Amino acid sequence: MGSLFEELEAREAAARVRVEELEAELAELSGKLEMAREGLERLRIARETVAEVLAEMGPEQSVAAVGAGQAPVDELMASAYAGAERQVIGVLTVPNWQSGMGPEILPQVYQDIVEVVSDAPGPVRAKQVVPRIGLPAETGKIEGTRAKLKRLVERGWLDEDTPGMFTLARRRRTISPNSR
Repeated sequence: MGSLFEELEAREAAARVRVEELEAELAELSGKLEMAREGLERLRIARETVAEVLAEMGPEQSVAAVGAGQAPVDELMASAYAGAERQVIGVLTVPNWQSGMGPEILPQVYQDIVEVVSDAPGPVRAKQVVPRIGLPAETGKIEGTRAKLKRLVERGWLDEDTPGMFTLARRRRTISPNSR
């Protein structure tokens, strides 16, 4: 009978060690959870503060601030970032397309994407664009490129008539991104 009690004591000791390990993991995860909650709360407060500031700023304040430089209205419309101050917080890397803009104002990777899409004989998918801009055909690269394509659609540079199929925006087809 001695061996049965010894086996139970060994199992009890192993279970005690496992409980202690799990308690240590729980303490570590609790600390990480608290840090994540604090970060979330800071972001919530920042978002609310920015929303308050933007709500207090009327559209006339934005125009007045720009108009202080006495630039004519036509010159303001030619700006790559005209009207963007009310839509985006932070740096706007892909400006809203406006008449007269060429892809040369875009960051290089976006220029490459617009060039690939414009050179294609028809609509293209993100997985077709990725190797043409020099990236490996990995899921992460495809998803990142898809996000960039969708951003270009949102800003008026490309069209997405069928989900996942991207073409050069119709109103821009007369302007070739290769002509500079």
